[in-house]
Amino acid sequence: MNTTTAATALKLEAVVIPVADVDRSKKFYDGLGWRQDADFEFDNGFRVVQFTPPGSPASIQFGTNITTAEPGTAEGLYLVVSDVQKARDALEAQGVDVSDVFHPDVPGAQFRPLSGDGRLAGAADDRASYGSFASFADPDGNTFLLQEVTTRLPGRIDATATSYATASDLAEALKRAATAHGEHEARNGGEYDEAWPEWYAAYMFAEFRGEPLPE
Repeated sequence: MNTTTAATALKLEAVVIPVADVDRSKKFYDGLGWRQDADFEFDNGFRVVQFTPPGSPASIQFGTNITTAEPGTAEGLYLVVSDVQKARDALEAQGVDVSDVFHPDVPGAQFRPLSGDGRLAGAADDRASYGSFASFADPDGNTFLLQEVTTRLPGRIDATATSYATASDLAEALKRAATAHGEHEARNGGEYDEAWPEWYAAYMFAEFRGEPLPE
């Protein structure tokens, strides 16, 4: 493969999920507070509905004559969050039957549908990024995984951009930076650091990109 030529941008924007009752699914996702982008019907029976989760660059689509897959067979659709407990509690408050927060005891256990099958209760040790989950399903049984990600692994993001999808994500990043900066000040005699804005910026920039964090 020629690696000297810039790759063509291929942006994943929508994932089709199979449902049995379009209007029931539409009511469910609307109840989650997801943004409805489309609901188009055509004379030949084709209908497409699109919803986008808050802060997500990608959407889900469902409808009639849109897929031959059996309803409820979409599994393990990731919804990345900065605080899995907060996201889980918000879903429960909206009436969603969502699992407790868990972490896998064995690789891949997050995809197993039965609670306790390779899953351990609570967040991952030290709240390790990528390690904590909660799960829920839509009315057909299509399953979603909430995954807590706070620090990206190297190479997982666009190296030309640093951004936060929601105000909540930015607030959580600021909290982590504040905690780390407090430790930084303590290591340096506890004196007030007048350059804290620059330190915060460097920390948040490095954390987002998966680079070594300042000390």
